[in-house]
Amino acid sequence: MDMGMCICREKRNPSSADVTNASYSAVTVDYPNHVDDVSMAKVPSVDSLVLETLAVIRSLVDNVQEPPQAMLRLHTIADNESGWIAVVNSMISVIPMDDPLGPAVINLLLDECPLPSKESVMKLSDQLHLSRDLSITGRQSPTRHRNIAVVLGCIAEKLAGPTSISLLTADTLDYLLANLHTSCVPSVILYSLIALEKFAQTSENKWTIVAGLERSEAHPIQALESWGRDNKNFLKRQVAFCAQWCLDNLFTAKGRQLSYFNVDYSSINAMLNSNDVSEYLKISANGLTARCDASSFESVRCTFQADSGVWYYEVTVITDGVMQIGWATKDSKFFNHEGYGIGDDEFSLAYDGCRQLIWHNAKSVPHQHPCWVPGDVLGSLLDLDNQRVLFYLNGKDLPPCPQVFGYARSGFFAAASFMSFQQCEFNFGLQPFKFPPAAVQFQVFNDHGSLPLEEKIQVPRKNRLELLRQMSIKEDACSLCFDQMANVKLVPCKHTGFCMMCSIQLEQCPICRADIIDREEEAR
Repeated sequence: MDMGMCICREKRNPSSADVTNASYSAVTVDYPNHVDDVSMAKVPSVDSLVLETLAVIRSLVDNVQEPPQAMLRLHTIADNESGWIAVVNSMISVIPMDDPLGPAVINLLLDECPLPSKESVMKLSDQLHLSRDLSITGRQSPTRHRNIAVVLGCIAEKLAGPTSISLLTADTLDYLLANLHTSCVPSVILYSLIALEKFAQTSENKWTIVAGLERSEAHPIQALESWGRDNKNFLKRQVAFCAQWCLDNLFTAKGRQLSYFNVDYSSINAMLNSNDVSEYLKISANGLTARCDASSFESVRCTFQADSGVWYYEVTVITDGVMQIGWATKDSKFFNHEGYGIGDDEFSLAYDGCRQLIWHNAKSVPHQHPCWVPGDVLGSLLDLDNQRVLFYLNGKDLPPCPQVFGYARSGFFAAASFMSFQQCEFNFGLQPFKFPPAAVQFQVFNDHGSLPLEEKIQVPRKNRLELLRQMSIKEDACSLCFDQMANVKLVPCKHTGFCMMCSIQLEQCPICRADIIDREEEAR
């Protein structure tokens, strides 16, 4: 469960099961009364509150826990203009570079603080003195500039529209573009690129950014795409992934082919399912790398379904923050905005290497592996014959996990959920495994999967939407996915027009808003 979703946000029940102890479910908070002014004498204490929040945030795993007092205090301080600016400046100054949750906590605090006014955002911009010159002269302070880029991106995402347009001044744009230079520290480049992506969610900003990129002698994002070949530098691999995604989806470069044209799909028989993914997760052109840069908790399943036997896959950890990686069935539900992902219902089980937890049915138990770091390899064995799941970190196994088999015995998919700014790479058997389990006979998805070419190709989102507009829809197709047959009737309202896969993701009928008690599959 995404830790950010436990703060001041009411969750839907993800299933009929009792999830009273859901790992990041709602915490109802009565904040102190509005503070009309923040004494400047108290502002220095903001630094300690920010660091205290960062220190304790990974321990928030149950909805029975109160949010940390430091976070409550920061919320109160940020309830007026001077206080909000003080909190943001503090995060820029004190969030360290080496904490894997640093950028995510900036995102979380900005998301949970009261919405700032346009005037507050512009005052903050003036105080930061953003410019191309600041980027160049400030390259000896990478932590501060990384944090500035994270803040700019979070504000752009939170306040998309007129305020985002006002914030993207000529100086702000020059600052972010200058940060893309290959001489900058990779983390500064990464979050400046993500900030530009989030500014581009507002169409006017997108054209402003495109014009700025075109003024450069060489397209700065194209130079970053080649960093993907530097396999030992995991920050550079993140930069390369985001650069490629932006070039495919937002900031196209003249003469550059879209990435999927350069992928050999002939040997890929299992991949992440781009048709079964929550809305903001990014998937690579070969369908084997996933990344989340949104403030929501994004999830995805593999294309291959395991019904019997013993199966194994591996994941290379690119970022060392919160990801829940494991197994899910077709009955598992993804509620990205409420923070429910893999391991947060009775039909899924997940390994969390940041918080050192195993998740099932929205409850967690600690495991004995150390915290994962970039480059670690998580392996997972699904043994349907003996009803057990094993997790391995760099080849070292944990005791078997049988919990999920009380609810499901077949129909399993490899699956994962991602907190903000997290990324990993999957190996479903296309490449040799780094730590195959010894003395265990297992099968791999890539040897048994089969996908038509049109399902393998990872078409960029804007192109996919255009293809959807052009394709003919069968009369009996599901009204939500337009793919599977609409053969399900909702109970008790009796509305139809949905396939089973889509209907299990619903709690209320999208037609009449009645609560769904059951789903009946109709013969066709």
